[in-house]
Amino acid sequence: MLDALAETARAVFGARAVSVLVAEGDQLVFTAVAGQGADTMPGERIPADTGMAGWVLAAGQPLIVENVAEDPRFAADYARTTGYLPKGIMTAPILGDDGPIGVISVLDRPRRAEFSLVEVELLERFCHLVALAIAAGNDHGAPEDAPIADLAAAVASLPPRRRAAAERLVDALAALLEA
Repeated sequence: MLDALAETARAVFGARAVSVLVAEGDQLVFTAVAGQGADTMPGERIPADTGMAGWVLAAGQPLIVENVAEDPRFAADYARTTGYLPKGIMTAPILGDDGPIGVISVLDRPRRAEFSLVEVELLERFCHLVALAIAAGNDHGAPEDAPIADLAAAVASLPPRRRAAAERLVDALAALLEA
């Protein structure tokens, strides 16, 4: 489920990579990765206070940086060990009942323009779906999770106008699932 959501987010944003990091104790675990690093990063662990992901986890707020090399929160030494140095990042916390439980990062989406507020709101919707998937996984998974993954994949493949309408529908579904 998390892999499907990461891949859907990568497709929607047109990003080079998307990662889902889940907090486990004092570490962040790369639980799902789509695009660059998908073959090597899943299962990798970093200290929970590392880099921009660590900052977002601690702050509980989204972060957008167009040029990571100019930001002191960027963990360049760690990025070099992965073999991939992103240029831009948009990252947001995955919120559980008691606060942040992880982070989603969108790396190097096409430079059409600066990251926008609409994109941050869309990323927060993905965070909500990931939080639901994590909660379902903590309940040993539910058979009804598969249709949600299928829905997310279908939404990502829609043309822009229809995708906006579908995203509103996904929001309504997420609200229903929460209730």
